[in-house]
Order: sequence, then structure tokens, then C-alpha cells
Amino acid sequence: MSDTKIKIAIGADHAGFEYKEILKDFLQNYEVKDFGTYSESSVDYPDFAHPVAEAVENGDFTYGILLCGSANGVAITANKHQHIRAGLCWENEVASLVRKHNNANVLCIPARFVSIEQAKEITTTFLTTDFEGGRHQNRVEKISC
Repeated sequence: MSDTKIKIAIGADHAGFEYKEILKDFLQNYEVKDFGTYSESSVDYPDFAHPVAEAVENGDFTYGILLCGSANGVAITANKHQHIRAGLCWENEVASLVRKHNNANVLCIPARFVSIEQAKEITTTFLTTDFEGGRHQNRVEKISC
């Protein structure tokens, strides 16, 4: 059994800052790197979504977690990266399906629409659910342009 911890890149804008800070503590069994923001001051979400997506895309991190108000902005931004499959997850079942069927590697959480307890549950499900492969593998291979 390996002692290597799964590496997670995490980032948020001002709307997701509080949840990001809580999730960092919640993820103590993982190796987590915070890509910002570092306060609740207004910022632009792409400034944090791009570095998280790049860190996952280049293989330095296994997964990314991004948070903003609706999670749409960070998901759109992250999905501009060729090998990123960012899934917007507002409930646990969606988190399960984006891993099982889409092999998502970046979790996007809408901080204004879920409780922190839901965010923790969604995160746990995302990080502990395996890609099913099989019929889904061919579909995932068709995603990149």
C-alpha cells in the first residue's frame, strides 16, 4: 500500500472563499494546494480557475476543486483546457455520475446554492468514486477537440 496522498488543487473566487477554507481543513487526508483567492475581496474567477486547471492538466495534481457563486464561471473556464473535464455538482448524485460516466477531474461547487455539509458530501463522493470505463470510455475519448 502506498503512502502517497492524492494531490488536489483547490481554488475559488470571493463567493467560494469561505467554503474553500473549510474544505481545505476537511481534506486533511489529501495533499492540497491552495491556488487562491485568499480573502473575500472581489476578484475574477478565471484568475484562479486557470491555474487549478493547468495544475491538473499538466499532471501535477490528480484532481481540482473550484468554487464560486454558481460554479458556472469556474466550470466554463476550466473546461477551456484540453484535458480537463470539469463537472458542476450541486448534489451528491451528480458528483457520483460525473466521476462514473464522465471521468471528471475537476469538481466545481456552487457555494451560493449548497450548504457546507452538502459541499463536503459532494467532495467526498467525487474523490472516492471511480470512473466506470466500459461504454463511457469511448464517449470520454470524444470530448477533446
